[in-house]
Amino acid sequence: MHVTVEVVGDDTHEFDVSDATYADLLDRVGLSPHEVSVMVDGRPVPEDQPVETDSVKVLRLIRGGQR
Repeated sequence: MHVTVEVVGDDTHEFDVSDATYADLLDRVGLSPHEVSVMVDGRPVPEDQPVETDSVKVLRLIRGGQR
């Protein structure tokens, strides 16, 4: 399955996956499930759920900055 992963405010990535979970997608883009929410059709999904869609949005919950 071909999946597009949009990290909101950052990059968009495209992957070919099979039997992957949303946590696997996060690993591929270098993000931890503890710092993001994975959204499908505007709704959050559990990271351990199998990927069953071709488009995913990832929202960062915490982002560092400069003082």
